[in-house]
Amino acid sequence: MKRVFLIVLDSFGIGEMEDAQEYGDRGTNTIGSVSTSNYFSIPNLQKLGLFNIEGVQCSKQEKITQPLAMVARMKEASKGKDTTIGHWEIAGLISEKPLPTYPEGFPQEIIDAFVEATGRGVLCNRPYSGTQVIQDYGDEHRKTGKLIVYTSADSVFQIAAHEDEVPLETLYEYCRQARAILQGKHGVGRVIARPFTGTTGAYMRTSNRHDYSLLPPGKTLLDCLKEAGKDVIAVGKIYDIFAGRGITEFVYTKNNVEGIESTLEYLDRDFEGLCFINLVDFDMLYGHRNDIDGYAKALSYFDEKLPEIMEKMHREDVLIITADHGCDPGYLQSTDHSREYTPFILYQQQRKDHAPNLGTRESFSDIAATILEYLEIEQKVAGKSMWQEHEPT
Repeated sequence: MKRVFLIVLDSFGIGEMEDAQEYGDRGTNTIGSVSTSNYFSIPNLQKLGLFNIEGVQCSKQEKITQPLAMVARMKEASKGKDTTIGHWEIAGLISEKPLPTYPEGFPQEIIDAFVEATGRGVLCNRPYSGTQVIQDYGDEHRKTGKLIVYTSADSVFQIAAHEDEVPLETLYEYCRQARAILQGKHGVGRVIARPFTGTTGAYMRTSNRHDYSLLPPGKTLLDCLKEAGKDVIAVGKIYDIFAGRGITEFVYTKNNVEGIESTLEYLDRDFEGLCFINLVDFDMLYGHRNDIDGYAKALSYFDEKLPEIMEKMHREDVLIITADHGCDPGYLQSTDHSREYTPFILYQQQRKDHAPNLGTRESFSDIAATILEYLEIEQKVAGKSMWQEHEPT
């Protein structure tokens, strides 16, 4: 019984891509910034070969002569640097055009349609820090009942509301209404519910966030597996990113700890196919908040749990660790995602003595192709499989 555990360390970039300047990200290096923290300690990722990946530059770096895993540096072929496009490409769908962004806020036609649908007014409507926007508009929101609508450098329409003012299910319905409006040329990657609690000067976002993604415009790895009768299990926000398509079972998680615990639970279960996991804290809590130490602690915690994950693996199980983009917490010019290469680490117990370094790959979609080949499913998505390059000589 073949099982693949695909873990996305959300935003764990490993250095700027050659076109980073076009995205305003010249000089970004997520792993480089995180490695400056005294809390940075990842001996297990080191043993797998993280520091052997082409181009990785960070402090406290030490390559090893016999890594346990196959490694590569992944280049994003799609036009973008956001969660949706990154995950779609990991799943074999390359986006030739970037999703729309709104640096000046959403056009009035969108706001008018949203107000008509919800019956509530709108505050803000411009790019804003998610933690700051609730401090600046929270009181007015509670006084007037208007919804806080904001965006970022990414393709997102975010709706913030106090849980005492707008019940969660009502906020989620507003998001579904926005998702129905934001189609076609205004088809943003995600509509995001951003509930918060607290009082004046001390508002705090809660863990009840919910994403409403655009349907993938083409076939993905998930579709291929489901059509072939395989299990496709989504952990964390994977279900939302793919709008539920191609998924046979899912579980939401509120943080990395829950995501890792769910992964351990699925390792103890029988299934055949893919368990696709997103660990969101790196991005949501630390990258966007320029919190280097927090990011380092989260990465070190994941590293501490790696031996437990690996010990539970069956002989034929495959573990893949990667990322969807960067979010450099040390890049003070911005708190947004960064256009970076990402790591690829593939570990399997029965092949740990044959761990080639595959240099730089031309697309994240090589991951999808590799998984499909291993599971013996016809490839109907983009990408070039790395599996044969992983075969013992």
